[in-house]
Amino acid sequence: TVPIPKGRLAVAKHEDALRWMALSDERFIEKVLSEQLDDLDACGLDPKTHALVRLGALVALDAAPASYQWNASMALASGATVDEIVGVLIAVAPTVGLARVVSAAPAVAAAIGYDIDAALEEANGKDATLRGA
Repeated sequence: TVPIPKGRLAVAKHEDALRWMALSDERFIEKVLSEQLDDLDACGLDPKTHALVRLGALVALDAAPASYQWNASMALASGATVDEIVGVLIAVAPTVGLARVVSAAPAVAAAIGYDIDAALEEANGKDATLRGA
């Protein structure tokens, strides 16, 4: 295996990190997996970007609603807007597929405080009124 830098996982050497990932270096993978969820030093991203990227990964995994709640809270606390959170769904749709995005949308809506069920009921009522029902 390849020696791993001591202390925090340093990604300043992106070539090393990519090589270790490609080789599935057990020590490197173990180090990555042992990092704390909120340890931003390991990835080199700012907190907002980190939370938005993680949200995109949750969509790809078809994660549980509680995961979206926690991650959306982290994104909002890090300065992300609700438009940016919804933008993640739009951005990942071509890659992960529409089914994953449709599955994630209600959980993401709930996580940002948007009652999608009430909005759909209201829209259905307006549609029925417009149709003269």
